[in-house]
Amino acid sequence: MNQRFRTWWQPRRGLAIAEACIIGLVAALSAVFLKVGSGWLGTWRVHTTHLLPAWLVLPAIGLILGFLSGWLVDRLAPEASGSGIPQVKATLANVPVTLSWRVAGVKLFSAIIAIGSGMTLGRQGPTVQVGAGLAAGMSRWVPTSPDHRRQMIAAGAGAGLAAAFNAPIAGVLFIVEELLQDLSGLTLGTAIIASFIGGVISRLLGGGSLDLNLQLVKSSSQFSIPEIPFFILLGILAGLFGALFNRGIIFSIKFYRRLHISLPWRVALAGFISGVVVAMLPPSFRDNTGLRESLITGDSHPSVAAIAFAAQFILTLIAFGSGAPGGLFAPSLILGSCLGHIIGVSELYITGVGSPTTYALAGMGGFFSAVSKVPITAIVIVFEMTTDFNLVLPLMIVSVAAYLVADKVVPGSLYEKLLELKGITLTNEVAMEGALSKLTAKDVMQERVETLDAEMTLEEAMQAFARSHHRGFPVVEDSKLVGIVTQSDLLKIRESTNHTLGDRNLADIFLKEIMTSVPMTVSPIHTLSNVLYLLDRYQISRLPVVDRRKLIGIITRADIIRAEADHLNCENATPKLRPEPSYIVYQTRSPSTGRGRLLVPVANPETAGVLLQMAAAIARDRHYEIDCVQVMLIPRHSSPSETQVRTAKSRRLLRQAEVLAKKWKIPLHTQIRVTHDVAQAILETINEQHINLILMGWKGNTSTPGRIFGSVVDTIIRQATCEVVLVKLGTTPHSTLPTQHSELSTQHSFNRWLVPMAGGPNSPLAIKLLPALITLGNDPKIRLTQVFKPSELKPDMSISEQAIRHLMRRRKLSSTVVALPVQANSVAEGVINLVQTEGYDVVVLGASREGLLQQAIQGNIPEAIASGVESTVILVRGAIQK
Repeated sequence: MNQRFRTWWQPRRGLAIAEACIIGLVAALSAVFLKVGSGWLGTWRVHTTHLLPAWLVLPAIGLILGFLSGWLVDRLAPEASGSGIPQVKATLANVPVTLSWRVAGVKLFSAIIAIGSGMTLGRQGPTVQVGAGLAAGMSRWVPTSPDHRRQMIAAGAGAGLAAAFNAPIAGVLFIVEELLQDLSGLTLGTAIIASFIGGVISRLLGGGSLDLNLQLVKSSSQFSIPEIPFFILLGILAGLFGALFNRGIIFSIKFYRRLHISLPWRVALAGFISGVVVAMLPPSFRDNTGLRESLITGDSHPSVAAIAFAAQFILTLIAFGSGAPGGLFAPSLILGSCLGHIIGVSELYITGVGSPTTYALAGMGGFFSAVSKVPITAIVIVFEMTTDFNLVLPLMIVSVAAYLVADKVVPGSLYEKLLELKGITLTNEVAMEGALSKLTAKDVMQERVETLDAEMTLEEAMQAFARSHHRGFPVVEDSKLVGIVTQSDLLKIRESTNHTLGDRNLADIFLKEIMTSVPMTVSPIHTLSNVLYLLDRYQISRLPVVDRRKLIGIITRADIIRAEADHLNCENATPKLRPEPSYIVYQTRSPSTGRGRLLVPVANPETAGVLLQMAAAIARDRHYEIDCVQVMLIPRHSSPSETQVRTAKSRRLLRQAEVLAKKWKIPLHTQIRVTHDVAQAILETINEQHINLILMGWKGNTSTPGRIFGSVVDTIIRQATCEVVLVKLGTTPHSTLPTQHSELSTQHSFNRWLVPMAGGPNSPLAIKLLPALITLGNDPKIRLTQVFKPSELKPDMSISEQAIRHLMRRRKLSSTVVALPVQANSVAEGVINLVQTEGYDVVVLGASREGLLQQAIQGNIPEAIASGVESTVILVRGAIQK
């Protein structure tokens, strides 16, 4: 990779400024298109009421356009539902929420349809998500770092808000106050540029926010000291109603979920109800823009303002709770202007002084502040829209008072509460930055680096590769990095020597002739997220760390995994998705007559039979009942309690368990759960059913970076409080199960058992399981073994002898149990050699959850054994004391 590629990825200021300019332009165009499109559709809707009865036209338009809008979102981009600001906030907090051109396009058109249908929603929230989505899509063109991409997404969101309100400063403040919470120079610079261009282009193209008569507003606004108590009162009322509004939003969303209907029909229902209500109101309520201007300029009667407040309040809750693509900014401003108008007229009636216009505008800022919890942004938005300095002090009084009251009554951000309803939890630490953003390359790099000299010959380089396990070496000259060479480079040179280098001998070819000059590098201050981005993008395994061309270290994927593992062990906050609780769609219950409960999650029909046999054997031995659960995964944007699923295949799988339980007269309970996360559903089952032991399948290895056994099994081992038994079924075909298992015949042998005894806390648990498990085989033979290093003269076999005595007390197995030591450099090596040379069918291992991450770094023994043998491997972990 040459110097051009190396410099492209870095977040250069010039590149950031160019991106910010383009993002501001595109966000402004989309904001204007959204305004014009929704305005045209709204005008058409109002015009049709002059041709046909309003009670017929408005509900019909709301129903049809609402369904169309919801259908677009549901089918093309579920992430485009709602306001869009929570999704942007989650993306900037490093939560994996999709943000792309597709999401931006769907959001744009669905918002036009939803707002044009007559639902009382705003276009400013969608504009923020559209701007952020366009920026996210654009950032994929250029191979920049993840941090740089987050800054561009934030700039796009700010540009969208600035274009929607014609308020560039408010766009910047919204990024700092609510979204990114970052005051770095690059963030502020790109945000200011994008927001400025967005606001200017929007104003030039006629994208004004409220279309107010600014001269009339300025001539009507005034402020005097005696009015301060009334403004404080307005702030308190705005805070109380804003808190009630936020609670109503949450209640509305939960209510729609309880209806168990799809998103298109929810939005259609909201559009129909909105059309019915608006049709019953006076004709002036059909034009939101005209109603808003009359309230602000003081032309409306207080009774009209009160009706408008009540109607807007209820209709916004109905529309937003359905998941329709629309925001809360515009409804908040209208509600605030209604409340301010009522207080202003009342103050004018009591004191004879004051201006209802001033109160209406101050009320806009106050209600906006109470709902969105961004008082500074609220003040600046209204000020930038009016450019009236007389409003600054009233705005500050009302907005701050409303914010304090609302946050006291309903603490926390509405956007974070909306994310929690979708199973996404953000903390203050998460919102700032995660582990990969905190650590730098210097923190985790390997300082001792094996290097090759540029004057080394190709023959010497090949010898160096033969002596080392490394697949690549940095090439240095006078301690400065000049290139890099890999095994693939040497292989290509060897294959093409005759073509490219003529008849030259390998000893005459120097490394500097074939190395990759100007390699991809990172500096010691680059964060791990940047390093990981480069490793993934260019599919390389290591990167040199360079400080002014001097090689100071090297960083690999393993180093990053180790750092993340240490971070997890310290239980620091990291962005994570908290899925909704799983939902039971099918279950059967038997009489509870056992001494405990054993849980068997079943998923694969090919392995379910053997797992159920093992579960039945353990249940009979311990007098347990069996809980059999089938977990069905659904997309994260769907609610487990609402999604329709087909259970026919799952129920057929559960009937296998019912046949076996009936034959052996074991109480069996079955259930099918719908969930976003398999591990979470299993843990919920363990807690709800008071499970004593869980037996589940295990692949034996995982391809997931940073995982030891796999995402589901890792979670169960760490968090399940009951005993855990993992089973990796062998691949060697046999057919030796006794006739009592013929109805669930398998292709696995369970005759020769190997149990390594390491002296850990779980080895006795493995021994206790053996009497039950060996009933699966014919004439089983058991070998207990302890691995000792060749340097040990006389191994201590006391642990194995104690285990034999325990087995003899349980069953008469003296002729089938032996205890023999084995010499090896490691436990994994000794066990694998035994299995391969003596042909054991099953290996039973004990393992604890403590230190599993350290095992992954230094060599995970269970995974090494399971990957190295074709036999069945059973891993046992004891219960965790609560």
